[in-house]
This record gives sequence, structure tokens and C-alpha cells, in this order.
Amino acid sequence: MDQLPCTLEALVVRTDFSAGGAWDALRAALCSPSRDGFLANVALVDDRRYEGLTPESALDLISAEYQHPLLVLADPVAVASTDLPLLVVDLRRERGRCVRVVASELWSIENNLLEANMDFEEFTAAVDDGGVFRGF
Repeated sequence: MDQLPCTLEALVVRTDFSAGGAWDALRAALCSPSRDGFLANVALVDDRRYEGLTPESALDLISAEYQHPLLVLADPVAVASTDLPLLVVDLRRERGRCVRVVASELWSIENNLLEANMDFEEFTAAVDDGGVFRGF
């Protein structure tokens, strides 16, 4: 598998191609500002070369130059739900640790981790009973 692109934004990698409508909904959710006007700074990767990519295999494909603190996967779980619970992978403190976040709240994790306002643990501690972060 090819190395993931190196960007300044957080990569959101499509790993499941079973539901094109879900990918369209995901893109729309990520491009829509929150009630307070916040957006996630992301680069979308829609490439079948990454189909089936897991957090573990993704770690091996990240360039040393990629400086963002997280990677996001649009995996089968994400595209199967209307909430689009993306899989966010920590690339800093506990590399490879994951948390799910509804697409509409990705901005919160991305913005706060990038600016070092919060730690990954604060988001993992705020998940609902289903293990998904839905905001504070």
C-alpha cells in the first residue's frame, strides 16, 4: 500500500467504499461549520488504494513529515451509521489509540488537539455508552 499523503490538515481517509451516499454525507458534515462557526481542518482522501486500511496498518503509511496529531478513518462502522462515527487515531502520546467521534463533532477534537488546548484522554473520557464522542 502507498504512503498516505503528507498535509498540514488532518487526513480523513476513506477505507470503506460500500456506501457512496455515506461518503457524500460525511463530506457535507465536515464542510459544515458548527453552531459556533468551527470547522475541522481536514484533507479528504478518497482513494481505493486505502480500502480496508486499519489503524494499525495506517501507522506504517504515515510519513515522518506528517505533523498533525491525529489521523481519521472513515471505516465500515462510520459509513454504516447516520451519525457517521469516524475513527480518530492518536499519533502523539499513545500512538495508535483510537476514539470514535460523530462527523459533526470532529472539529472539536481536531481543533483542540492541534492547538494543544486539550489532550486525547479528555475526548476518550467523554464518550457515550456506545463509545462515541458526541461533543461536550
